[in-house]
Amino acid sequence: MKYELYYWPSIPGRGEFVRLALEDVGAPYVDVARVPKRGVDALFPVLGGSLGGARPFAPPVLRAGKLVIAQTANILAYLGPKHGLVPRSEALDLEARQHQLTIADLVAEAHDTHHPIGSSLYYEDQKPESKRRSTAFLDARMPKYLGYFEEVLAANKKSRGKWLVGRDRTYVDLSMFQVIEGLRYAFPKRFGRYSKKIPKLMALSDRVAARPRIAAYAASPRRIAFNEDGIFRHYPELDR
Repeated sequence: MKYELYYWPSIPGRGEFVRLALEDVGAPYVDVARVPKRGVDALFPVLGGSLGGARPFAPPVLRAGKLVIAQTANILAYLGPKHGLVPRSEALDLEARQHQLTIADLVAEAHDTHHPIGSSLYYEDQKPESKRRSTAFLDARMPKYLGYFEEVLAANKKSRGKWLVGRDRTYVDLSMFQVIEGLRYAFPKRFGRYSKKIPKLMALSDRVAARPRIAAYAASPRRIAFNEDGIFRHYPELDR
């Protein structure tokens, strides 16, 4: 089955977590809005419910045969059992979902560092508030989230601290790689210093980056570079 991924064509965003999962397992897919002459116009019928199923609120949306699935964590929970991206144990499957939802919370807070008042406003309209929000995120929230996942990694005896859930990599590890890359891009100074406190997570990120299909994807034009239209944005005045 060839999957269809519906997401914005010019940003990594939340769609990148789905792309990484599909790329890692070598699943064939079409990034629909990036097909020549399609672009963002391809998304609007989907958001209007034209594919059937429950009408999505926002991208990403994955079409898998007759199924239409929205919400990043929900899509990954679907792909996980089908492609060996999650252990077969019900308990570990639920643990993976739990961690992915926590990552979604982290991603939302990272986004709000540059849009603390509202997404409908430009960053330039909320600079003072963004600086305050970024300070709180870098001082308290980022360390709280990443410190938690560092502890989860250390406590996973099944993989001897190599992976977050079970004995092998899961979609949660691929998502954590994207988070690490995003924070490294958005806050190079602060994250560069803090990264020394999370050596296990940094090693995990390196392991994911070295996976053959992920490395090939990263070197290809399919991998969209971070930019100032996505979730993780680099504004020097917010980094310290």
